[in-house]
Amino acid sequence: MSEEGYDHAAVERRWQAAWDDADAYRTPDEVTDPTYVLGMYPYPSGLLHMGHVRNYTITDAYARFRRMRGDDVLHPMGWDAFGLPAENAAKERDTNPRDWTFDCIETMKGQMESMGFGYDWDREVTTCTPEYYRWNQWLFREFHDRELVEREAAEVNWCPTCETVLADEQVEGGDSSEGPGAHGNCWRCGTTVERRELEQWFLRITEYADELNGYIDDLDGWPDSVRQMQRNWIGRQEGSRVSFEIGEAQGASNGRGERSEPREYGPVEAFTTRLDTIFGATFFALAPDHPVSEAVAAEDDEVRRFVEEEADPEGDEPNGVRTDLTATNPATGEEVPVFVADFVLSDVGTGALMGVPGHDDRDHAFASKMGVDIVPVVAPEPGGDSDGGDGEAPSEPDVSESAFTDDGVLVNSGEYSGLSSAEAREELTADIDSAEFHTQYRLRDWGISRQRYWGTPIPVVHCDDCGPVLVPEDDLPVELPEFINTTGNPLDAAEEWKHVDCPECGGDAVRETDTMDTFVDSSWYFLRYVSPDLEAAPFDVDRANDWMPVDQYVGGIEHAVMHLLYSRFVTKVVADMDMLEHREPFENLLAQGMVQLEGEKMSKSKGNVVSPQRIVEEYGADTARLFMMQAAQPERAFDWSEEGVRSTYRFLTRLKRLVGEFDPEAAEGEFGPIASYVESETDATVSAATADYDDLTFNTSLRETQELVGTLRGYRDHVEAVHADTFRRGLVTAVKLLSPVAPHVAEELYDELGREGGDSFVLDADWPEPEGDVSGADERRRLVENTREDVRQIVDVASIEDPERIDVVVAPEWKHRALEIALESDAPNLISELMQEDDIRERGDAAAAYGQDLQNEREALRPALSPDREHGALEEAAWLVEREFDAPVRVLRAEEADDDVARKAEPGRPAIDIAE
Repeated sequence: MSEEGYDHAAVERRWQAAWDDADAYRTPDEVTDPTYVLGMYPYPSGLLHMGHVRNYTITDAYARFRRMRGDDVLHPMGWDAFGLPAENAAKERDTNPRDWTFDCIETMKGQMESMGFGYDWDREVTTCTPEYYRWNQWLFREFHDRELVEREAAEVNWCPTCETVLADEQVEGGDSSEGPGAHGNCWRCGTTVERRELEQWFLRITEYADELNGYIDDLDGWPDSVRQMQRNWIGRQEGSRVSFEIGEAQGASNGRGERSEPREYGPVEAFTTRLDTIFGATFFALAPDHPVSEAVAAEDDEVRRFVEEEADPEGDEPNGVRTDLTATNPATGEEVPVFVADFVLSDVGTGALMGVPGHDDRDHAFASKMGVDIVPVVAPEPGGDSDGGDGEAPSEPDVSESAFTDDGVLVNSGEYSGLSSAEAREELTADIDSAEFHTQYRLRDWGISRQRYWGTPIPVVHCDDCGPVLVPEDDLPVELPEFINTTGNPLDAAEEWKHVDCPECGGDAVRETDTMDTFVDSSWYFLRYVSPDLEAAPFDVDRANDWMPVDQYVGGIEHAVMHLLYSRFVTKVVADMDMLEHREPFENLLAQGMVQLEGEKMSKSKGNVVSPQRIVEEYGADTARLFMMQAAQPERAFDWSEEGVRSTYRFLTRLKRLVGEFDPEAAEGEFGPIASYVESETDATVSAATADYDDLTFNTSLRETQELVGTLRGYRDHVEAVHADTFRRGLVTAVKLLSPVAPHVAEELYDELGREGGDSFVLDADWPEPEGDVSGADERRRLVENTREDVRQIVDVASIEDPERIDVVVAPEWKHRALEIALESDAPNLISELMQEDDIRERGDAAAAYGQDLQNEREALRPALSPDREHGALEEAAWLVEREFDAPVRVLRAEEADDDVARKAEPGRPAIDIAE
C-alpha cells in the first residue's frame, strides 16, 4: 500500500469473487425473521448513473445492516424492461428492442456487480420475458372477471412523433393540477402532445378511490410530501351536485338570424364544495367539449371559433365566450348568463360549474374580465380580526378587487342569511330539489392501452360476431411476434401474428394490437421476487404473505404518484382475490434526493454527468458508496465533489494502514483511564450509529464511525503502547459499522483483524453491541467537547503560547442538586423552591446567584452527569487536552481547588484554570 492509496481494485475483485463463490447473498425461502428491502428497479438504459448508485447503495447498506442484526433479508433486483425508449432506440439502430434491452441489462448488471451490491441474482426479474408478462395478461383476465376492466372511447394524450398514447406523467410542461390530460410535451421526444379520441382499455382504479384515499393516513412510514401528492392526485372532494336549467333566451340569435322559439337544453348538473355561496352564482360555465357547448358551437359561429381556435386551458388567465343561453339559479329563480370557458374541464367534476365570483378567485378573475356581476353572499364571522365584536351583524366583505374565499356567515341569501357556511350547506342541499350530497374524485380510470410494440400484448381478440373476447388462460402468454421496423405500431404490421381464430365462435378474428402501459409491469413486480421461477402462478401466496409488505422501499420522488398509486391499487385487488393478507405494498418509503453537480441535476443534455465507472476505476466502489452516503441525508440532494471523493479515499487508506500497522503481540499497554475512554467512545459510537442506521441517516452514522477511527489513531499516537483488547475492539467495531456502506474494504480489514466466531464474511458477523453503560453518553460527550472548547477559547483570548498546567474543576454537589430541581420543577419561582433545600440555602449569595442563572436559562437547561461521573469522564478524557496543548491536566473536585476557581464551575461546564 502506497502513501497515495491502497489497491482498491485488487481488494474489490478478491471479495466480489469470494462472495460469488460462496453464494453469499442467496436468500432462503423459509425464513423466521423476514425483512424485505427494495430499491425501485431501473429501466435498462445501458449505463448506471449516479442516481442509480445512490438509490442502490441506500438499499444495499440497509439490507446488510438488517442482516448483521439477525434478520432474514430479501434484497432483489430486476429490470423494468418494456417501454417506448427501447423501441425508439431499436428503430434508430435498425435492430430489435429485445436485443437492445438485453445488451443494456448485461452492461448494467456488470456495473452493479462492480459496485458490490449484495443482490440475490437468482431472484432476478426481467419484465419483457414471456415468463413474466404472461402474468400481466393473467392479471388482466382476473381484473376483467371482477369487472375492473372496460373498453371505451376516450380522449388521450397522443404523441404524433412516437405515435403512441402517453400517460399523464409522461407529458411534461403541462399543469397536472388541471387534471389528467393537460397539454404539454412528450417526455421522450419533446413533441407537443395532442388530444385524440381512441378506443382504450382501462383498469377501473376509481372503484378503489375511497380506499386508496383513506389508507393514506395509515402510511406512517411514508414522507408527508408523498402522501400529500397522493391525496392531491386522487383529489377527493366532498360537496353537492346541483342542477341548473339551461335554455335560450327569447329571440336568441345564432349569428345567422333570430329564432322565434327558444331552445331548451334541460337541467345541467354542476358540482360544488360551496353550495353555501349559491345565492352569489352570477354566471354558469361549460367546458368547451361539454355536449351543450358542442350543440351551441354547431349553430353559433362565435362559440365555434372560440372552441376550435381560442380555448387554452393552460392560459395565464381564464378565457371564455358568452352564449345566448341562460341558466336558472335553483336557489333564487334568477337567470344568469351561460359561458363556454376554457378553465372548465370535461374530465374534472361534471364539466360544468356555477360561477361565484364573490367567493372564488378564478371566478372573480373571469367575471371581472367578462363584466359579470360580483355579489358577496358570505361575510366573515362577527368578532373576527377584520370585523366587529360579539353580537354584531356580519359586515359584507368588499369583493370588488378580490374574492372572500373563507367560510363565514351568509348574507344576501334570503332566509338562509345568518347561517354559518357549514349550516347553510346542509340546509340548502336538503331544500333544493335537484341538490344532493356527493363525493367526487379527480382520479380517473387507468388507461393502459399503448400503440407500440415493446410491451405486454393485451390478451384480447376482436371478432365481428362476438366482439372483444379474452384469450383463454391456457393460451397465455400471448407472445410478441418478431419486431418489424415500421412507422406506427409494429403490431399492426404483424399480419401472421395478428389474424387468429375467435376463441368463442372459431370465426375470423384479429388480435388486440395495443400493448400494456409499463406501469402494469411495475405495479406488482415486488411480488414476483418472492418466487421468480414459479410457473403455476404469478407468485407463491405463502411466501408473499411471509415477506410482504416491503419493509423499506427506496426510489425517486418522480414516482411518488403514479407508480406508487398503481402498486397500491393492484395490491388491494390481489388482496381481494385472497392472495395477500396485506392491502398496502410498502410499509416504509424513502424518496432519495438527487445527485447534482454545481447545483444542477446531472444530465447528458447538460454535459455534467459524472461516470460511476470512472470513479470505481480511479478510487474504488467503496469510495463512491461511502462518499455519497456521508455527503447528506438520503432524502436530500447533494453536490458531487471530486475533492470529497478524494478525501473519502484518503480516509479509507488511513483506516487500512491503521489496521495493517496494529500488532496485538506488541500491544502491551495497560488498561488505564485512556483505554477506559476509548472503550466508552466505542460503546457510545455503537449506540449512536445503530440508531442512525435504523433511521437510515447514514451520514450521521458514518460520521460517528469516522470519529471513532480518529479517536483510535489519537490513542495509538499518544501512548507508548495501546491496550491490545481495547484497540482491537475499537478497530473491529469501526470495520463492522463501516461494512454496510464500504463492504469490500471492510471484508479485507475484518480478515486482517481475525474473524470472530467462525464468520465467513463480515456481512455474516454480529452487529456490534455496547459492552458498558451508555446511559448519559450524550452528556459525557457534550461535557468533554465543551471543556476542550473552553480551554481553546481561554488559550486564544489570553494568548497563552505554552501552558504549564491546566486544571479542570468539577462543580460542587449542591449545584448538581440545584440543576436537578430546576429540571424537574414547574414552579414559577424557582429560587424560592431551591431555598427550601438546606444544603443549597446555606450557600447564601452563591446559591441565590446560581438560582437566578437557572431561572433565566430555564428553557435551555439540559441534564448533566453526577459529580462523580463527571469527574471520572473528565479524567478519562484528560489525555485529549494534554495531547492538544502539550501540558499536564489535573481534574479536580470543587473542594480540591481554589475557591475563586471552584465557584465558576457548573454542572456540565467545569471551571478552567491555566497556569503559564
